[in-house]
Order: sequence, then structure tokens, then C-alpha cells
Amino acid sequence: MLAAVRCADDAPGLLRVEECGVPEPAAGEVVLKVRACGVCRTDLHVVDAELPPHRPRVIPGHQIVGEIVAAGEGVDRARVGTRVGVSWMGGVDGDCVQCRAGRENLCDRPRYTGYDRDGGYAEFASARADFALPLPAALDDLHAAPLLCAGIIGFRSLRVAGVEPGERVGLFGFGSSAHLALQVLRVWKCEVYVATRGAEHRAFARELGAAWVGEALERPPAALDRAITFAPAGDVVVAALASLRKGGVVAINAIHLDRMPSFDYDSLLWGERQLRSVTNMTRSDARDFLELAARERIAARATEFHLRDAAAALEAVRNDALDGAAVIRP
Repeated sequence: MLAAVRCADDAPGLLRVEECGVPEPAAGEVVLKVRACGVCRTDLHVVDAELPPHRPRVIPGHQIVGEIVAAGEGVDRARVGTRVGVSWMGGVDGDCVQCRAGRENLCDRPRYTGYDRDGGYAEFASARADFALPLPAALDDLHAAPLLCAGIIGFRSLRVAGVEPGERVGLFGFGSSAHLALQVLRVWKCEVYVATRGAEHRAFARELGAAWVGEALERPPAALDRAITFAPAGDVVVAALASLRKGGVVAINAIHLDRMPSFDYDSLLWGERQLRSVTNMTRSDARDFLELAARERIAARATEFHLRDAAAALEAVRNDALDGAAVIRP
């Protein structure tokens, strides 16, 4: 099979497209024929070695839409032929303190798709059967793929921030995840304020119904109840904090930040403002969001790339060159 491979010994940013063996399903696993795989900024962190390598070689990609073509021991054979989605959380131990408390996103021994195990920049991929999520028929392959991380983690970010219907919510950064979060907020009748770089991104946010759109570090004209930061930059987190009312919450939707600058406690955090990090997602988040997306027709704007052009897709994400999401189709 054809696959795009990241080798730990290669220079940061290098991705090889080469022939690899088709995976065999282990016990409890399924093999998917990949129909689409969304490109996530976390893939950049893996390929650029901003996240330390966990394997000598890995196939990135963790927003996988695929058809189950083989099932390992212990998996219901009736699942063969069904369409599923696979996300960043590729497996948990199930018995650590966090898992037992219902916080599988904080598992002490997680396995991540496209990082600890091979992902979806390939013609075939294997996955744990219990982490292969049935997809609603209303979601087509191309537009479903970005929902599987960008959409789910954006949805979890809204939950972590404690967003209530009708509130003023700021989105700082406006890419693959934020443009889906905005659509959820519109369903919840929230007033959405977007601060982001790039005239095209600002125009896209207006098109999707943002009440106000400004530059990346610009303060919105009204105090925010909640804010979500999507850009992997500490300066943006401080800008979001500066936009909050007393008692407001900032949720940081990033697995990696360039740095966290110092800031003035008295003016930015005092007043019971809160700063929270968002870590992974749970399968419950995934099921709830996918059901909402199908019911409310929440859709990603997707630009398609062939598997041979995986490096170009990553470069487009790196440069914020796309409105919405990049999706690789084998």
C-alpha cells in the first residue's frame, strides 16, 4: 500500500511517500480501507518533531474515515463492510485512576493514532475496534474527516470552557477546529467574536456568522463570557484573558504552545477568571458531537489533496493557506 511516513532520523518536516505492507488486524482490532483522512495541526507537531518521536517510523494522520475490511479475534464480524471514524485517541488502558473516574482523555497510558500507532496517511490503517466510531450516514467522507479531531476537540473545548447557550464567546485563531466550533455556537444561539490573522480567515468567519471579527490580538468590543484559543501561541492566550469579564473562562485548545509569556495577575486573572487546558477527547465527546453535526448539518469546509501530496497538505496547514480543513484522499 502507499503511505506517507515520518522517520525520526529524518530532518524535521520531512515526510516520505513510499510503499508499505498492508496491516493485519491483531486481536480486538480492525483494518480500514481509508476513504479520507483530515490533516490536523497536531500532525505538523509530529512531523516537525515538536512532539518527541515515540517510534522510529510512523504514518501520521488521526482523522480517518474508512471502511472496515478485516476484523481481528474478538471483534464482531458483522462490522466488516461498515463505515467508521478513527480519531487521535487510539486507545486507553481502561484501568488507571483517570479511566476509572470516566476521564479517559487523561489516561496515564494512552495510545495516539498517527503518533503511537500508524495513522491514516495511507491506503489502509488498523485501529482498535472499540475506538472505531460508527459514522452517521448524513456525513459524507470528505466533510466527515475534519470532524473527527478538529470538530470533536473544538466541541470539547466549548464544554471545558463551560459555554452556556446565549453567551458571548471568543474564538482566537480561526482554522479547521474554530470554523466548526463557530457553527456549534450558532446552534446554541451564542454571540461569537473572532480574532485571527489573515484577511481570508476573517472574511470566512464573517461568512459563517461571527458577530465581530478582528485582528489576532485585538480585543473584542464586548467583555466575553468564555474564550477558546486555537492558535498555538502564548500571546494569543494572554489576549484572550484580557477579553474576559470577571468569572470568565479561557480554554486553550492546543497540544503544544510556542511559549507562555508572563502577564499581569491583577488585571488579567484576578476576579475569578479561569485558564484551563483542553487535553484530548473522550469517546462520549465524539458520539455527542457527531450526532449534533449530523442533526444540525455542521459541515467542514474541506480542500482535497491526494495521498502523494501529503507534504503539500501539511504545508498548507502550516502556512494557514486554507479556509477550513485539508483532507487527504488515497
